[in-house]
Amino acid sequence: MRDDWRAWLPEPKSRLNDQFSKELETLYCIFSVSLDEALELRRAGSLARAYDAARVSRGVCARFSQSLEMLLACLHRHAKHFGLVPNVASLDPENFRGSRSQRTAKITGFLNRILLSQRSQFIHKAATLRDLVGDLNDEFCKAADELVSGVHFENAAFWETLDRSQFDLNTCLRETIVLLKSFLVAMPDEQVAAFETAVTLRSAGTPEPTLAFRHRRFAAVPGK
Repeated sequence: MRDDWRAWLPEPKSRLNDQFSKELETLYCIFSVSLDEALELRRAGSLARAYDAARVSRGVCARFSQSLEMLLACLHRHAKHFGLVPNVASLDPENFRGSRSQRTAKITGFLNRILLSQRSQFIHKAATLRDLVGDLNDEFCKAADELVSGVHFENAAFWETLDRSQFDLNTCLRETIVLLKSFLVAMPDEQVAAFETAVTLRSAGTPEPTLAFRHRRFAAVPGK
């Protein structure tokens, strides 16, 4: 994994790596700033403004999580369909704060050691991160909704959920960026355009063409 992280990428791959990473980093930064503002306003006793900031952070979290899930889904689909075998490292439970996230990381590590082939490990990790991001986003949004509703007098637990979920979403982001680099290192140059198109279509909400075998090679076949 360290070799992949330091590896040189040709221009098309490097451009994709920078583009996708920077887009996710920007969305996460906006999310993090909005939540930090909400937490600081709460500490200062400005509860009405803190709830407003929490409402904003909920929307930004959903947007960030959707983008992160989308990229992970594309990595999963492409690697599975084209039989890519990128390098991959197990999730470390110590890098998460939530009990569910830690448990997921432990299970993934066990499966990697006992059951999964190298190829399956990458596919499984991409799917695991995608599902984990979805769960964390749901957890964050539910806690934010409960706070904003104003019906809970004792709401410290909801604020703690926001803080914990954001921490674990940040871990998922870092893992995804590393996963993306290893994926690009392993992906043949001739597949770059197809992968970029798939990400672009998913970002725009457009159905992707089905991939199929043709003369021992995969090809995009619209309408099938």
